[in-house]
Amino acid sequence: MLNRRTLIGAAFATLAIAGAAHAEDWKAQYPELTLAVIPAENASTTTDRYTPLTNYLSKELGVPVKLAVATDYAAVIEAQRAGNAQIGFYGPASYARAVLTGVATEPVVVSRHSNGATGYYSVIYTLASGPYKSIDDLKGKRLALVDPNSTSGNNAPRYFLHRDGKDVDTFFSEAIFAGSHDNAVLALAQGTVDAAANSWNSENDSNLTRMITKGVLKDANGNPMKKEDFRIVFKSDFLPEGPYSVLASLPADLKKQITEAFLAMPKKDKAAFDALSDGKDIEFAPTSAKDYEPVVDMVKFNDEQRKKS
Repeated sequence: MLNRRTLIGAAFATLAIAGAAHAEDWKAQYPELTLAVIPAENASTTTDRYTPLTNYLSKELGVPVKLAVATDYAAVIEAQRAGNAQIGFYGPASYARAVLTGVATEPVVVSRHSNGATGYYSVIYTLASGPYKSIDDLKGKRLALVDPNSTSGNNAPRYFLHRDGKDVDTFFSEAIFAGSHDNAVLALAQGTVDAAANSWNSENDSNLTRMITKGVLKDANGNPMKKEDFRIVFKSDFLPEGPYSVLASLPADLKKQITEAFLAMPKKDKAAFDALSDGKDIEFAPTSAKDYEPVVDMVKFNDEQRKKS
């Protein structure tokens, strides 16, 4: 017998089924997704670090998620511009560059480090065995940067050194782009340059310490190097962490599922989450475009300075 309670229950059941069907509608449009990531490290290390993440996302979203390791920072920007990468992992400045050049992308999560911060610093290293003990000592010397769109490896040192009266292009005899954070540190370790810009989260968590953990940091004679072999002579103001960002054009339910999958990852797949930072991060935290407004301003400032010079 049909009564009001039965009819109401049937109505809610119909709504639930319709909602579930609607939530799966995006799979017809996106039977496969791509995550493009910046080449902060060498290609093999980057692949090893992010493949567990794409495997996890594939399981959580119910469609294959492919990993695309970009050849340079701009490649992630262009992959999202063309719609070929629905998810992108950016540095703060490369995200800012994407926004400034018209890419409709929305930052959704960032990593929270073991010290509780959702950000990091740019530093300039010299060799501890060398004569350079301050940034002033490096006048007329050679500097390894990372990539034009790197935050810690180009934009932050340019911005903060300019604030201190030092123009990167005239203060140093030469500033070269090494292509990745790893390559910049290796250029310093092997004596190709006198200093190298890089990222730094904390005393025991940086790109340098991760290279040491992986056993890939060696001097010109092939000897393994330690953290104590390097000296920091410059440290920037605090910078927001690089975001995972999704195309604004994606269906709302897909963007929601991607965000929820990231936020749940530390508990659902701790091993895959730990692989992203060698176990140094504790969770993903939500973020938004507003958090990157200071970085957008930084990139704009650097652009203006480049035009003037």
